[in-house]
Amino acid sequence: MATPKGTQALPAHEGPQASRDPAPKDYDAPDNYQYRGNAFARPPVPNAKDDSIRQASTIEDESSAAATASCDHQLARPHTAEREARMTRRHSGSRPTDYDLPNAFANLDELAISPVENPGEERIYKHRSLEQARRQEHDYVQDERSAQSGRRGQHPTDVDAEKAGGNEGNTNRDAPSPVSRLATQFYSLSYLVFFAVFGTLARLGLQALTSYPGTPVSFSSIWPNFSGSLVMGFLAEDRMLFRDECGTPTYENLIQEAQIYREKNGSSEAPPHINLTAAKKAHLAAKKTIPLYIGLATGFCGSFTSFSAFIRDIFLALSNNMAANNDPRNGGYSFMALMGVVIITVSMSLGGLLVGAHLAIALEPVTPSIPYAFTRKVLDPVIAVLGWGCWIGAITMSAIPPDDSWRGKATFALVFAPLGCLARFYVSLYLNGRIASFPLGTFVVNIVGTLILGMSWDLAHVPLGGVVGCQVLQGVEDGFCGCLTTVSTWVAELSSLRRRNAYIYGASSVLVGLAAMVAVMGGLKWSDGFSALQCTH
Repeated sequence: MATPKGTQALPAHEGPQASRDPAPKDYDAPDNYQYRGNAFARPPVPNAKDDSIRQASTIEDESSAAATASCDHQLARPHTAEREARMTRRHSGSRPTDYDLPNAFANLDELAISPVENPGEERIYKHRSLEQARRQEHDYVQDERSAQSGRRGQHPTDVDAEKAGGNEGNTNRDAPSPVSRLATQFYSLSYLVFFAVFGTLARLGLQALTSYPGTPVSFSSIWPNFSGSLVMGFLAEDRMLFRDECGTPTYENLIQEAQIYREKNGSSEAPPHINLTAAKKAHLAAKKTIPLYIGLATGFCGSFTSFSAFIRDIFLALSNNMAANNDPRNGGYSFMALMGVVIITVSMSLGGLLVGAHLAIALEPVTPSIPYAFTRKVLDPVIAVLGWGCWIGAITMSAIPPDDSWRGKATFALVFAPLGCLARFYVSLYLNGRIASFPLGTFVVNIVGTLILGMSWDLAHVPLGGVVGCQVLQGVEDGFCGCLTTVSTWVAELSSLRRRNAYIYGASSVLVGLAAMVAVMGGLKWSDGFSALQCTH
């Protein structure tokens, strides 16, 4: 065919299709350049819009041909024969949750969201924020109330027929009778008192171990905050320790059953008779009712970490008062010192939360379950005696000490520690559920505790009250304020809130806390200055 006048014939390889191809690349890189680590670097935020369903991609996926395969096989968490046998041995009969807790206990944020929502690293997984968890928890409570109302209106013969249908046969006849609401609350408070004392001792001991000449980290709050956040991450992600306390079939058993079904049928969907979403809700709801878990997460981790000490260290860094002897410096260096404390503490605490969660996942095949009967029949009554007994013992040792220096170092802190822990517990119950996007209870206790610590610090660093007065104020700082405020719950909330709300909540907590500390401690620091303590601390 003749070429129209005014046009130029295209070469055979440059037809119309070639004109639509992208321009040739200017750089001709060797093929092995693709194996550079940064070539496969994924975006740090795989879910930029906080979507409910995420699609994750790893370096392994990008660098292997398996990335182009169907993701049906990726949906199932790999499991070994040993793991399956372990879960089978732990399988027990179905029984309802035995602890009767008020609905307000659901406002505790220590188990609102697991730190690692994709433990099996599946290609596609669901994301649930703290705001969604609040709404789902509310719906769950409403459904439970409706079910209870309907059951109360059920005729007795219908109940007998239901039992005859097989539900009664699934109940563990050897299990103790359900614990009343009054006894459950008493056990929960006993665990809180016991672990508040234990958490305070752990915090003071770790600070003493990490305070030495030449330490690379000059502020003492970093190690307890990191360690407490790590324990919190482990407890939040762990599904084995308290497995026997939850009604069965538990969430873990259902996951295993769904995995076996997927492998046998080559499907990515769970079997029709398994609702993993509802099972996870039931698992979390049951776990929150266990007094031992409440004591460990709210009592120990909350008392091990201290938000008020974190804000105090920010102020001391800002005011060039972190060490006993500091050379004068300008405002720029003071600002960098402030940012150093903030960045190191927040990043290490968030990192500790994730490390603890990853440890729970890695150690799941060897993590034992706390026996159901042991917790109910032995541990609960023993802790009820030990918790209140330890508190009474701390009060006695403070009143009649074998050595006066003990009061300034520990015993006064142990006297005030349970008061701070119980105050934080009840404030969280009644305020955390008010605003889903802003945990108001945690915010209030952190700010109030920071104010009290600032006032106690001022009074202790002026020549007022003598040695005993100074020791009491040190006890208020280390015990009451240390247990009233928490970093472990704070970072757990930061990691589970939607990104925008997390930054607002985190920045508000730090800025308001620092402003309160500047208002309280700044007046004394920049007027008369801090005097040396009159007591041994």
